[in-house]
Amino acid sequence: MRKLRIMEHVSLDGVIEIGAPGGDGDLPYGDWTAPYRSPAGAALVLEMYGENFDMLLGRRTYDAWSGFWPTAPGPMAERLNAATKHVVTHRPESLQWGPFIGIGPDIADAVRDIKAQGDRDLVVSGSSTLTSVLLEHGLVDELVLLVNPVLLGKGKRLFAEGTPPRAFVPDDSRALPSGIVINRYKVAGPLP
Repeated sequence: MRKLRIMEHVSLDGVIEIGAPGGDGDLPYGDWTAPYRSPAGAALVLEMYGENFDMLLGRRTYDAWSGFWPTAPGPMAERLNAATKHVVTHRPESLQWGPFIGIGPDIADAVRDIKAQGDRDLVVSGSSTLTSVLLEHGLVDELVLLVNPVLLGKGKRLFAEGTPPRAFVPDDSRALPSGIVINRYKVAGPLP
């Protein structure tokens, strides 16, 4: 059975980075993670994604990434381009960056089916709207937060109001010289 891992760049106050690298997407402060990126950080993120994985993306993240990654150089681009993108969308006929599979409105059942098939981990990144749904239905196995040393005050939050309470067990934590702290958690389940 596949594991589902949520990986997010997040500010100290819980704002996530959405959009494509180098672009501003929906970011009120532009590309705020750029000053903290480093070759060591990129290598660690690449390691955490793994050699072979598939993606679970919301439509807005898919659209933002499909304008950047297909022509980007480097090993991260190669892995993202090779990954099957499972995209939550009402318009699967308009998907172009593949390989892809469109997922309709029944997200929980579709993700259960995807997790039951194959052995490649399923990575969610950027698609914060999915986070609450995935946690609510007990579909998340691991949470990886790349915490950047900034306060943003406004922007899209990783966990929306109404996200079900959950307990997590710390699994790993690494500090990078740039100031990013990477925290990995296993999902322990509902709060006791």
